Amino acid sequence: MYPEDLIEPMRKELIDAGFKEIRESILMEDVISSAKGTTLVVINSVCGCAAAAARPGVRMAIQKSTNKPDNLVTAFAGNDKESVDKARELMLPFPPSSPCMALFKDGELVHMLERHHIEGRPAEMISENLTAAFSEHC
Repeated sequence: MYPEDLIEPMRKELIDAGFKEIRESILMEDVISSAKGTTLVVINSVCGCAAAAARPGVRMAIQKSTNKPDNLVTAFAGNDKESVDKARELMLPFPPSSPCMALFKDGELVHMLERHHIEGRPAEMISENLTAAFSEHC
């Protein structure tokens, strides 16, 4: 686990962009499996690619997209173990990675960005990828 005071600004970046933070597995399962429409799940992380590409990219996509997910949720890898584990279970067959982003539609996984899709890429590329997924599924 990371010290909460260290990761609080990283959590806040997504919360300020409209994401609901989920720390319990039952709530994560409910929002993904039971919610109608689309749900974007972002597994947040302390790594450099989360700071340089993942968080800025997802914020850009949310700001500029005409079509947006109905639900925006996040959990922090390393600290929100229950909710992250549940989200990862629902992201199968994709292996665990952080950061990562998954778009669900009516509980079904329809788009996935794993760490290897994020690491080394600019935030604009992440934003374009998500914007295209939102246009197709939202």
